[in-house]
Amino acid sequence: MPEGHTIHRLAADYRERFGGRSVRVSSPQGKFADSAALLDGTVLETTEAHGKHLFLGFGGLGGEWVHIHLGLFGKVNFGDAPAPPPTDTVRLRLAHDGAYVDLRGPTTCALITDAEKRAIHDRLGPDPLRDADHVDGAAKAWRRISRSRTTIAALLMDQKVVAGVGNVYRAEVLFRHGIDPYRAGRDLTAREWRAIWTDLVDLMREGVRNNRIDTVRPEHTPEAMGRPPRVDDHGGEVYVYRRAPGPCHICAGEIHTATLAARNLFWCPTCQER
Repeated sequence: MPEGHTIHRLAADYRERFGGRSVRVSSPQGKFADSAALLDGTVLETTEAHGKHLFLGFGGLGGEWVHIHLGLFGKVNFGDAPAPPPTDTVRLRLAHDGAYVDLRGPTTCALITDAEKRAIHDRLGPDPLRDADHVDGAAKAWRRISRSRTTIAALLMDQKVVAGVGNVYRAEVLFRHGIDPYRAGRDLTAREWRAIWTDLVDLMREGVRNNRIDTVRPEHTPEAMGRPPRVDDHGGEVYVYRRAPGPCHICAGEIHTATLAARNLFWCPTCQER
């Protein structure tokens, strides 16, 4: 499932290519056809992201939004005009004379009201990339984390606690701060949590800029260490994610993996000592 930086990047890409323009809207697959007909010819006025949720705001409908959640299988593909004939797997296509974008396989693609959008925001935790959460996002998350017996690894993946963090950022930020993933939230110090939050903001902003996840510090890059570059689907240089049972870049000990809350967890027991 795409992590939050990808959704913020998509919001920016939609806005850059289609914002402020009248767009042709269609649903070749048919599952969004009625809503597409209402949107066809309207202006894409704004885009937003909150965690793993994308919102496209259109004019002329009294404050209604297209709510998109890619889930495990959703894909977004941008292209230049002329747009090719769409396949019947395209849930939503936006197009104008210069570009098009196709959405396939999302978990959610729905036309919602302002009130329904606000309800989604209300049930999500603060997002390290969201402007609205820059002032008190860390404190808001800390209020829940500091009272919880749940492991910090599970809390970071709980979208009601922190929105947008996925398996890669979870594993990497805990390694970068030497935090055992099995520590209970309430056993962290406020200083440790503030450092984690600040690091998430920086790492995820970098992810938006580069459209990939890189978490290793300059002294641990392949060039600095004289090691081969990482080859992986997500494309970035990481410390522990999907590196088990390989050696840790710092201590050379074995990276471990286990299942936690139905997701694969990765950590270095030496560098993240209990």
